[in-house]
Amino acid sequence: MPMDPPVSRARALWQELAAEPGAAFGTPGRPTVLVAPDSALAPPSWVGVVTVGDAALITAPTDRAADSVRSALTGLTTAALTDPATVARLLPVADTLGPAALAYLAPDALRPAGRTGALVTCLSPEHAALRALLAEAGPSDAGESGLADVTSPVFVVRRGTEVLAAAGYEHWPRDTAHLCVLTAPDARGRGLARQAAHAATAHALAAGLLPQWRARPPASRRVARALGYREVGRQLSVRPA
Repeated sequence: MPMDPPVSRARALWQELAAEPGAAFGTPGRPTVLVAPDSALAPPSWVGVVTVGDAALITAPTDRAADSVRSALTGLTTAALTDPATVARLLPVADTLGPAALAYLAPDALRPAGRTGALVTCLSPEHAALRALLAEAGPSDAGESGLADVTSPVFVVRRGTEVLAAAGYEHWPRDTAHLCVLTAPDARGRGLARQAAHAATAHALAAGLLPQWRARPPASRRVARALGYREVGRQLSVRPA
């Protein structure tokens, strides 16, 4: 059966990010485990687990870590591989990041942004109003959003000179647009993130890119689903004890 195009493109992306020649996703119950110290599936010296569809790819920083992972995690379901409690029960774990849901959008799947009456305009990533939004949101939310790393124009909803919501994307390998969205704390729940993210997603699609939405917070995942993104995988990073 032919693979769903966004799933196929997503797998190709994460295989490249594994930074190991010949990286490929395994089969259900038998994830591929590679020694890849330069992998971008997780922070340096961490184990990275990525699932897309029913298959998984895992990178480890050392042979010893890879052997431990193979011994402990082979045979688990795809969902269990990115469950922190399950992994921590089977491996010596010092810390985890995630899991984050991985969602992608087919070219014809973008849904309307809804009606908020908000006007979306465009700013450069270096604009002072965006720096003010990042500061207002605080280090945790700003870091989660990834907005400081965008390489595209930034699409914003403003109140006067203040940016209430912003969205753009970072151009990743394999023609992927990694969406980054942030809303000011006192402007949340009003549909403004959806407005800004719709414009950023449309920009990425017009450039022939695959929009990717990676998120942990439920509110962010709801925005992605409302726009037509479909969750097809998860990412978990594990720091071995």
